[in-house]
Amino acid sequence: MVRKSAEELAKKQRDISIAEFFEKNRHLLGFDNPRKALLTAVKEGVDNALDACEEARILPEICVELIQLSDTKFRVIMEDNGPGIIRSQLPKIFAKLLYGSKFHKLAQSRGQQGIGISAAVLYGQLTTGKPATIISKTGKGNVAHQIKLKINTQNNKPDVLGDKEVEWEEKDHGTKIEIDLDGSYIKNKQSVDEYIKETAIVNPHATFIYTNPNAEQLIFPRATNDLPPEAKEIQPHPYGVELGRLIKMLETTAAKTLQQFLTTEFVRVGAGTAKEICQNSALLPKTKPKKISREMAEQLHVGIQKTKIIAPPTDCISPISAELLEKGLRKEINAEFYCSTTRPPTVYRGNPFVIEVAMAYGGEQPGDKSVRLMRFANRVPLLYQQGACATTNAVQNTSWKSYGLNQSRNSLPVGPCSIVIHMSSVWVPFTSESKEALAHYPEIVKEIKLALQECGRKLAMFVRKKKRIKDESKKRSYIEKYIPHVAEAISELIDLDKIQVKEIEDNLCEILEHSRGELEEIKIDNPDYDPELAKIGREDNPKDADEDKINVKVNKEEKVDDKKQENSKINEKEANSNNGVGGQTTLF
Repeated sequence: MVRKSAEELAKKQRDISIAEFFEKNRHLLGFDNPRKALLTAVKEGVDNALDACEEARILPEICVELIQLSDTKFRVIMEDNGPGIIRSQLPKIFAKLLYGSKFHKLAQSRGQQGIGISAAVLYGQLTTGKPATIISKTGKGNVAHQIKLKINTQNNKPDVLGDKEVEWEEKDHGTKIEIDLDGSYIKNKQSVDEYIKETAIVNPHATFIYTNPNAEQLIFPRATNDLPPEAKEIQPHPYGVELGRLIKMLETTAAKTLQQFLTTEFVRVGAGTAKEICQNSALLPKTKPKKISREMAEQLHVGIQKTKIIAPPTDCISPISAELLEKGLRKEINAEFYCSTTRPPTVYRGNPFVIEVAMAYGGEQPGDKSVRLMRFANRVPLLYQQGACATTNAVQNTSWKSYGLNQSRNSLPVGPCSIVIHMSSVWVPFTSESKEALAHYPEIVKEIKLALQECGRKLAMFVRKKKRIKDESKKRSYIEKYIPHVAEAISELIDLDKIQVKEIEDNLCEILEHSRGELEEIKIDNPDYDPELAKIGREDNPKDADEDKINVKVNKEEKVDDKKQENSKINEKEANSNNGVGGQTTLF
């Protein structure tokens, strides 16, 4: 065996671009199978469109069209009425990974990393070899720019293959993108149909026009003309800053003194609080930030933790509200009981966040299956990786037996119930770049559990009431069963005719009603329910393997492998049987 020298090995070392990395690891971005890839591409485009419209204070109108080109090839077309994008920014936004305006901005938004839409372009060129086509127009009377783009993965830079000015009379302003990619379309609860529906429910200010590959058009008109409150940008909170980041901030700040640095670079730090931090750190307020050593920075970091600082403001986040969350749930689920709650704002790692929960119980929901769990983060549905999500963990670790639901240890409760959980934050801690599950921060899990318990107490009151009514009805039925026999026995004793026997029966029924009171009736009364809306995303493959059945006690590595094999088989089977009928339009 020939031994290689360090010099020979060194020749093989080279750097890689972020685009090249994700080219080989596209599963990290949510493009690990064709069905999921189609959903992820649509999701990233819709998220960007909603963010752009809201930032420009425009009521969103978003069109999504899926065209099936072959058995495995699809064209994804997404169009919005946003402010548009200037020509110089188009290549960077759509064909450069880790480029965007939201990463350094502490304000609620759907996008965070500057990866999403460019990752969809990357996946499209990898699977079809075709460029993405983008048209954008910034205002009425302005020309629209059309460019064709690919990503140069070696240097993470855009390659512009076509660039021209075009007429786009349909829009005064907006952006349109077309991407050809490998995909698989199935109508189930992890489909594009379900994603569009749930997005429309939690974004009532937006209009969605969706055309699926079967040429069925679904229109979700906006329910309100009021835009969500604009989320304001804030500075980082001192409690959420790690030592390394603190050192970097000290090196790059324009502040002349430590006191000025603390008051200008952080939120909730006034002159008095800054002096207290300096005192707790044993540092002079007039110390120049650039003169602070690593040891002094460590003292400062400890001093910050010792100082009582007000929690960050919450005008940087925009929750849905308990009322709107419940209203959206009523549209899809025809139940007997509804409840919702919005928790007070709290903080993790210095980042403010709000947890909202809504529940629907009874009605047409199956009572022998696990509860349906719907997860949202910053008004975006989370359809995959349910078993790895902090929301699932919080639900599993809540004692549901106390609230009237059956539950095995460390599993989702069983009963005719649906639970919606929404997190709003300036920075949602996702477990991966695909943004499909929340990380298990103790503060987040705790808040979710508190919200669930608050709704659970309301649910328990209803379940107990329903049980009392059921028991009372059962007792009455026993008594009513024997009333005719009692009346007949009395007639035989005192020799009454049939008319008098009937009077005795009526009198006994009146006595029963008077003694036990009027029996309350629980019925479904939900005028907001839309049966056509409820069917969307649930028409095909009712037995589809989903992540609702994940048990946290099962070995996760084995489960992931089994799940991939199962999904692969299901994709193959269902792709062959998916023949839909086109040409239908539904208005909700």
